[in-house]
Amino acid sequence: MDYRIKYHFFPIVMIYASSPSKRLEDLSVAQRERLAYIDFRLYFFGEIGRPDLIERFGVAPAGATRDLALYREIVPHNITFDGSNKIYRIGQAFSPLFKHVSQRVLSALAFGFGDGVNGSMQALLPCESPAALCIPKMDVLAAICRAIHAKRPVAIRYHSMSGGESERVIVPFALVDTGLRWHVRAFDRKSREFRDFVVTRIEVPTLLDEEPQDNERQDNDIQWTRIVELDLVPHPSVERPDIIKMDYGMTDGSIRMRVRAAVVGYMLQRWRVDCSPDHCLRGPEYRLWLKDHLAIYGVKNALLAPGYSATKKADY
Repeated sequence: MDYRIKYHFFPIVMIYASSPSKRLEDLSVAQRERLAYIDFRLYFFGEIGRPDLIERFGVAPAGATRDLALYREIVPHNITFDGSNKIYRIGQAFSPLFKHVSQRVLSALAFGFGDGVNGSMQALLPCESPAALCIPKMDVLAAICRAIHAKRPVAIRYHSMSGGESERVIVPFALVDTGLRWHVRAFDRKSREFRDFVVTRIEVPTLLDEEPQDNERQDNDIQWTRIVELDLVPHPSVERPDIIKMDYGMTDGSIRMRVRAAVVGYMLQRWRVDCSPDHCLRGPEYRLWLKDHLAIYGVKNALLAPGYSATKKADY
């Protein structure tokens, strides 16, 4: 029986599932966050002490002791007490009480637990990550986020590779992480179509006190609402496809995923997926092949995908 709990504890995302104890359901959100942290420390560090809880949550020593005792009561096989060193260690029969999402775990290990204030964030373990070269200005990003949240148009000055500088009014509704930079998906009143705008190319955003028109709302964005089904397989030129299957956790020899058409091109570009019909691209960077190239037919940004045959250039 899988009794583990998925739960939202900052910053490791977990979503509530079934409970091993009715008492756990009755705990406060703050208590469950602390229990999730105990679970995390045991799972990935093999130990936890009262000072760890005190430092992370600012609880009193007595409160930290109660949390550790409660965790031990709920899953006694997960934790043992080392009296000589006054520290709790992972039990031999440990099974995580919470489902720890890998992307959030890796982020926490690499960058630590930030609280969104000015304090420095330190890695929990020695980690190195590629430097971010395309970083949005916070005042611009904040204004765009407020516009998305309030569902309001925003006037901007935008710099395009093809059109240069222009004044525009856009109706933003989502942020898009391409893996290399951040875009905002929005209706553009100048071109009268839904487009992506690179956040670092936006200046002087000003929220407008007006409601968007019906045709400017995201449910009218065909590329956003369309879901594309992709089937990615090891590239036929790869000598050891079994290793590629391991790398990507493939099931039945492929990765089947559903992606918004508006972000398909970015994803295929980022992962260097060969999208040619005859898997003609060669090089060590091409580890995956799109099995059915017709799956991206009609996707506007498909021209970003490696192997896509088109003469038109994108302004991305």
